[in-house]
Amino acid sequence: MADGDRDIAQGTADRLVAMGPVVAKHMFGGYGLFLDGTMFGLVWRGTVYFKVGEANRAEYRAARARPFAYQRGEDTVEMSYSTVPKKVLADSKTLTAWARRSLGVARKARARPRRRR
Repeated sequence: MADGDRDIAQGTADRLVAMGPVVAKHMFGGYGLFLDGTMFGLVWRGTVYFKVGEANRAEYRAARARPFAYQRGEDTVEMSYSTVPKKVLADSKTLTAWARRSLGVARKARARPRRRR
């Protein structure tokens, strides 16, 4: 699926040209979607995910989007990314609007000081 993910990631980046130079970067078996060094989306196993936070969580819940999750040993780890609904993917203008909100969430998360473990 890696080649399919590459094509999906690059196709999604190309459709978001109105935001600026969105770049698809290979990472951890999938692809991250970046603008100006900030990751706001990812493609994993044929699915596009965007960053979710307080500013856009309600619209993802209303669309019944699924969170990005993976297995680590016996544990399931959920990250702050959710599936982009098919109806959003179908319309470039709507896709760009959702991506802009996710970029804002990602930038806000980067600006917050990290907690020490």
